[in-house]
Amino acid sequence: MNWLLVAEITYALVLILVCLRIVYDTRSTTKTLAYLLFAIFVPVVGMIFYFFFGINYRHRKMYSKKLFENDDLAAKFRQDLLHYSEKTYQENNAEIISNKELAFMVLKDSMSPLTSKNAVKLLVNGENKFPEVLEAIQNAKHHIHIEYYIYEDDEIGRALAEAMITKAKEGVKVRFIYDDFGSRDIRKKLVPKLVENGVEAYPFLKVHFMLLANRLNYRNHRKIIVIDGYTSFVGGINVSDRYINNNGNELYWRDTHLRIDGPGTQYLQYLFLCDWNFCSESVLEPEKQFFPSLPRKIAEQNKIVQIAASGPDSESPTILFSTLQAINLATKEILITSPYFIPGESLLDALTISSLSGISVKLLVPGKSDSILVNSAARSYYNDLLKAGVEIYQYQKGFMHAKTMVTDKKVAIVGTANMDFRSFDLNFEVNAIVYDTQIATELSNIFYNDLKDATKIDAIQWANRPLYRQLLEKAARLLSPLL
Repeated sequence: MNWLLVAEITYALVLILVCLRIVYDTRSTTKTLAYLLFAIFVPVVGMIFYFFFGINYRHRKMYSKKLFENDDLAAKFRQDLLHYSEKTYQENNAEIISNKELAFMVLKDSMSPLTSKNAVKLLVNGENKFPEVLEAIQNAKHHIHIEYYIYEDDEIGRALAEAMITKAKEGVKVRFIYDDFGSRDIRKKLVPKLVENGVEAYPFLKVHFMLLANRLNYRNHRKIIVIDGYTSFVGGINVSDRYINNNGNELYWRDTHLRIDGPGTQYLQYLFLCDWNFCSESVLEPEKQFFPSLPRKIAEQNKIVQIAASGPDSESPTILFSTLQAINLATKEILITSPYFIPGESLLDALTISSLSGISVKLLVPGKSDSILVNSAARSYYNDLLKAGVEIYQYQKGFMHAKTMVTDKKVAIVGTANMDFRSFDLNFEVNAIVYDTQIATELSNIFYNDLKDATKIDAIQWANRPLYRQLLEKAARLLSPLL
């Protein structure tokens, strides 16, 4: 009995310490309450779950983003970015004046410059993306930098690998970062083959059993390709055959990617170098070849591009902040596509306020998701949005995986971040923001074309769904901060 009493007292003390840590360390009130309830009412398992999945690495800075060892040089670099961005704004005032607060917020928050003289191309689905990628790799002269969450050892994965190997043998420096969880299938065969043939390849946050928890929770969800510091690709499409719809796949996969030629590539390069220096435990200096001062040719287009990126390494959730600011600045229309929609209070309020203010808000989500729990949690938010007048459409042709937003046909956002807690707070993510009427209109047209294969949710019918379904969805919503 004495040992039992000692065990109970010890457990109570440990629980109190864990609860104090949760309160001190967790930024979100909602997540704090979720972790506290889980730790208190699910003995032992709740505490273990928090230490596995809840530790806030943003407070501990998972790794440093410093590329400059010399602080004076770093300060000069920041000053140059500010000057360059101010000049870009002054020379292109008409294109971005209605969203200047968004541009300067991203600049101040993450030092991501506002860039001009970019050529931008929207790529719909893998069948349009991968030919462009393979051609750009074939034309590489100095270096190829590739970073992916999911990279599979299938037909397109092997084709891209062969392209990397070919260029490495030609003397082009090829560097490859793969998420060790999302791309776990390539670790045994494909990665060793790449390394044997001259490609430098490293996993992001290598998964070991003893470190399983945190390293599974904080994943690198970015999809970045940078070629010669000038051409880049970013968006939602991973390297997998399932993203290509002309190869006999049973499920139609709808996704969107972006190609950038010009200075907009340079912040993607910066992100890659930071991730590379962390993964490889070596130091790649910001050489001139990585950041060419002038494009190889002046782009015929003059698209204004800015990159928003965040993760456990950033001071603040830049992607969430940029999303909220874009919504707040919209005056006519907001079009959102997201495969995983668990908005949280701030985003839910922003969309509700916009809709109640007379702004047309349309949300396109999958009719069927690849996660029953996530889909149920997402559905629990629909009723509040529908009451506010938000139009919600469920895609029926296949799986909608695109992560895009268009506001007022002036700003187009394409990237890797979903509208959920994980993308805003846990994963390493990146979005491209294009301040351009033509690109925004093109992405808007793509959105409305997708609506032809979607069904609109009727607000009255949705509110009158069976109570047991609503109860299950609200129960799943309780776990939404943990999903």
